Amino acid sequence: MIEIDNIYNESNLDTIARMEDNSIDLVVTSPPYDGLRKYNGYCFDFEALAKGLYRVMKNGGVVVWIVNDATVDGSETGTSFRQALYFMDCGFNLHDTMIWAKDGGGAVGSNLAYTQNFEYMFVFSKGRPKTTNLIYDKKCLTYTGKSETTKECRGHSDRGVAKLTRLQFSKRNNWWLLVPGKEEGSEFHPAVFPEKLVRDHIISWSNEGDIVYDPFSGSGTTAKVAYMNNRHYIGSEISKEYYEKANKRIDAEKRQYKLF
Repeated sequence: MIEIDNIYNESNLDTIARMEDNSIDLVVTSPPYDGLRKYNGYCFDFEALAKGLYRVMKNGGVVVWIVNDATVDGSETGTSFRQALYFMDCGFNLHDTMIWAKDGGGAVGSNLAYTQNFEYMFVFSKGRPKTTNLIYDKKCLTYTGKSETTKECRGHSDRGVAKLTRLQFSKRNNWWLLVPGKEEGSEFHPAVFPEKLVRDHIISWSNEGDIVYDPFSGSGTTAKVAYMNNRHYIGSEISKEYYEKANKRIDAEKRQYKLF
């Protein structure tokens, strides 16, 4: 059986095999893709993992799959889309296709195409999401004209005087976030994602006390942020090097906060 609040130094398929059906509330992960990431020589069985995730997710559970494509012989591989379609074949709904725009990151791409600086964040759900704590960060403007009041939520109007109100609207589904620096673990892992990105997904799709799983634990960002936000975590990390460094990072966080 699986103990919560642990990262396991093993294949994610081995971890999932010991999980009960319908036991995980949320997955936030970013797998190695298309050979773009050097991952200490390891690879993974995507189709077996997708099927396993469907089995262990609770009804209404959410998987956030952060991925992109390599460009080979002038063509993007399309691996990200094929994976998205396979998740749907397994029974998941494609709840949202989101974008992480890498503000300040080292962009890549062909000289014949626009510079690429984003990754897809596919949000899959097992049925309708059971938790949607959307983050509201935009205020609505109320426009007051001479004879009528017009509300324009996108902030555009051709008449009236704009006044800020307390009405708010949720974040857009394209998130501009800085590429992580050394303070977030990038010094020992090739593909760290921002803690804020993970935090916003954890807040959006889970509640306190829920179990968050990362099948590619890497630097331990998902586990660390889950712990900081009063969620339980499980991680799988096949590389012993990354496993040991992630645990040191999380142990330091536990000594500081001592939440559990």
